[in-house]
Amino acid sequence: MGNVDQPVRVQGLRHLALKVTNLAKSQAFYQTLFDMQVVWQPDEENLYLSSGVDNLALHQIPASEVQQYQQGQGQFLDHFGFLMDSPESVDQLYQRVQEQGATILHPPKRHRDGSYSFYLADPDHITIQVLYEPTVSGIQCEA
Repeated sequence: MGNVDQPVRVQGLRHLALKVTNLAKSQAFYQTLFDMQVVWQPDEENLYLSSGVDNLALHQIPASEVQQYQQGQGQFLDHFGFLMDSPESVDQLYQRVQEQGATILHPPKRHRDGSYSFYLADPDHITIQVLYEPTVSGIQCEA
C-alpha cells in the first residue's frame, strides 16, 4: 500500500468500455473516423482499441441478450467525447463524418464557454461529442 501522505496523480479518464451489437461494424467505425488502432483482441467477442493515449474496449453483446439493449428503454450514459486540438480539427472531422455517412445528431456549434463541437452517433446509437474545449484541448498527454 502507498503512503497516504503522497498526492494521488490521476492522469485522466483514458479508458472506456462499451457493449456493442456488432463488433466488426463498431471496430470499423472507430478505426475509420477516430484513427484508433487495435492493440489487443483476446477473442472474437472482445476488442481493445487505442488512440495512443486513450483505450476503448468493445465487448460484443451475446445474440441472446441484444434485445435487452435496444434503444428506447433509456440509458445512463448520456454521451462521451473525443477532444480535438482546435476548432479547425473539429470541422475537418465533421467533413470526414459526413463523407463516411455516419449519423450526425447536431452540427458544429460554438458554445457559450468558448468550446466548439458537434455530435454524432456510433453504430449502436451511442452519442459522441467531438469537442474543442479551450481549457483542456491544449494540454499535452503522454502517450
